[in-house]
Amino acid sequence: MGEGAPRVAVAVVTMGNRPDEVDALLRSVAKQDVPPTRIVIVGNGCRLPEFTERLSLPGEVTVVELDENLGCPGGRNAGLARLREFGDVDVVVELDDDGLLVDADVLRRVGELFAAEDRLGIVGFRIADENGETQRRHVPRVGASDPLRGGYVTGFLGGAHGFRMAMLDEIGDWPARFFFAHEETDLAWRAADAGWRIRYAPELLLQHPKTSPARHAVYYRVNARNRVWLTRRRLPLPLIPVHLGVWVLLTLVRNRSGAGLRAWFAGFAEGVREPAGERRPMRWRTVWRLTRLGRPPVI
Repeated sequence: MGEGAPRVAVAVVTMGNRPDEVDALLRSVAKQDVPPTRIVIVGNGCRLPEFTERLSLPGEVTVVELDENLGCPGGRNAGLARLREFGDVDVVVELDDDGLLVDADVLRRVGELFAAEDRLGIVGFRIADENGETQRRHVPRVGASDPLRGGYVTGFLGGAHGFRMAMLDEIGDWPARFFFAHEETDLAWRAADAGWRIRYAPELLLQHPKTSPARHAVYYRVNARNRVWLTRRRLPLPLIPVHLGVWVLLTLVRNRSGAGLRAWFAGFAEGVREPAGERRPMRWRTVWRLTRLGRPPVI
């Protein structure tokens, strides 16, 4: 990248249970044809080894060790806080700790996308497994959309994306209370409401093992709780019952597990009962903008 190109950092959050995968990811970062300005590795409630002693990594490497697991959004916020202390980063690329950058030009392409568009706030990567297959839930559009079709969208994938730091300074960081599930939507809706654009760039590939979110023991409860919190925080009042009604029906249709349904409805009740945090509903023009992009905020 030439003079004036954004300074790009890489941030990775890990719980310390994937040392080999983290090593492989960092080696793929080291192979980038444009090195990151900084690398921040967050140990989410765990101690981490000295990566700089074992791996030849470009840029400044900072390890942050948290005393407790703050969940995915909380851990990422810790990485963002450390980057702000340095004050020399324009864009942060956050990557899942079991992902892999296959191509050597990913960080350069990220920088070029942000340099070309002042109001671009988020760039979402394509996630595919080792066979090149992208799961349907990893395509940020409604329906069986082509994972190779890029463009402006309403959301992004938490496992691989780039943020403009100026956008985060304006709209705020991840909703740490969510722990995991729907934190991406909360952040994306805030970005859209502030006038920032979200681009899905399938040419930016993160190789990632095929997984199911239901592998987490508390998935059903937290998923439902956070969906209620999300609507209470971000939607105009008339849309809250519409959004939640749609998702109750979808859950009943999709979920064949009695235990899963009981956990989901317990989480739903928790989301109604417990404080959701700040309420800053999006404007109606944002609702229309999201609808025109193909995903009205009720589905």
